[in-house]
Amino acid sequence: MTSTDIVDQWAASQGLPAWFVQAMAVPREEAFVEVDGAKVHYFRWGKRGKPPLLMTHGFLAHARCFAFIAPFLAENYDIVAYDLAGMGDSEIPADCDGDQRAAAMVGVAEALDLFSGPVKPKIIAHSFGSGVALTAMEMAGERFGGLIICDLMVMRPEKLLAHFKNGGGPPGSGRSDRPNKVYPDYESARGRFVLSPPQPVQEQFLLEYMAYHSLRPVQDGEQQGWSWKFDPMVFHRSENDMAKWAHTPQRIVDLPHRLAIVYGENSKLFDSDSAAYLRELGGDHLPMIAIPEAEHHLMLDQPLALVTALRSILALWTD
Repeated sequence: MTSTDIVDQWAASQGLPAWFVQAMAVPREEAFVEVDGAKVHYFRWGKRGKPPLLMTHGFLAHARCFAFIAPFLAENYDIVAYDLAGMGDSEIPADCDGDQRAAAMVGVAEALDLFSGPVKPKIIAHSFGSGVALTAMEMAGERFGGLIICDLMVMRPEKLLAHFKNGGGPPGSGRSDRPNKVYPDYESARGRFVLSPPQPVQEQFLLEYMAYHSLRPVQDGEQQGWSWKFDPMVFHRSENDMAKWAHTPQRIVDLPHRLAIVYGENSKLFDSDSAAYLRELGGDHLPMIAIPEAEHHLMLDQPLALVTALRSILALWTD
């Protein structure tokens, strides 16, 4: 069975490896569920009744960044990967903030019955999604079986200050009061797709896959072409971002629930010094696993190594 995600517009020029084609052919459910009045788009793999996993993505990305990861876990787990509010194909409620996103994560798990079985759902989240998951664990951690953070930005205060001063900031930038631009054709829109933070990727076909599914065709009166799926309101952020990110390392260390960290060994947002800083703050108990040769977007660099790391952690988290 060929996946509907594999279309000529992005795949014809790519040499797709067998593992990817086979993974994308693993059966999955695709649907929407309503949470707090907003439609949330999700995929689901595996069998109901198996230990549940809940996955989500980084800023401006979408659930398909796990669409070629989740199939490798589908035999043993019931897996849901969803689009965060205002990203991918999910709607965004009014005045959406970090607490609302975290509450929605709990709401998605509730709506899809992930709490109904004997094993608590575990969360796997990347980058911005890891920040959402961390807040969700602070809100309702007793309902979850643990959190695997994938390359969330963690820096010492002085490095974080320099990062923000140099225009780094958290991943993603834009204006909430400016509508998404409409490009005349797919090629023009694809040319504007970049990763944040910028990096080359080792698996170019995965970048093409993510780019294609970050866009949508537009037909609005006389205006037609291609535009981004995300809602510009996702750029509406607190003016106190610096303070929030500065507090993140201590929040990770202080979380009284099971947690592990997976990061790209060459990541610009979480590196060996980030791991050392967490240990200095009291995080000696935290497993921190570096994916060799991967940067921040580790699933686009070393997808199978990421699968191996996730399998290993989950094998130890049996309850």
